[in-house]
Amino acid sequence: VQLQASGGGLVQTGGSLRLSCFASGRTLLRRYVMGWFRQAPGKEREFVGATSRSGVTTRYADSVKGRFTISRDNAKNTVSLQMNSLKHEDTAVYYCAAHSGSALGNDRLQYDYWGQGTQVTVSS
Repeated sequence: VQLQASGGGLVQTGGSLRLSCFASGRTLLRRYVMGWFRQAPGKEREFVGATSRSGVTTRYADSVKGRFTISRDNAKNTVSLQMNSLKHEDTAVYYCAAHSGSALGNDRLQYDYWGQGTQVTVSS
C-alpha cells in the first residue's frame, strides 16, 4: 500500500487548508480505515482523526474537533482533511495512514501503512 499526502503549505492563523491522501498502484482505499496524524518538531506523532471504510463514521482528536473534517471518496481513491480556523499550534508535518482493521484507532501503532507527510505551517 503506497500512500501519498499532499496539499500542505503556509497559511495565516484563521486560514484553511485541504490535505489529500491518495493511493498509488492497485491499492483500493475503500478496504482500509484511514487516519490522519501530525508531528510537530520535537514532539511525538499524534492522532488527528480517522474515518471508517465507508466514511460514515469519523473520529477526531479534541484539539481539532469542530475545525477539521475528514472525508473520503472511495470512487476516486482519495481521503481528505479539511482544516479550518487554523492555529499556530496546528503547525506540523501531517501524515495519512491506513490499516485493514475496523477500529478508528488513535494509536499510530495500529496503522500499518503511511504516506510521506506534508508540511503545514500556520503563521501567527
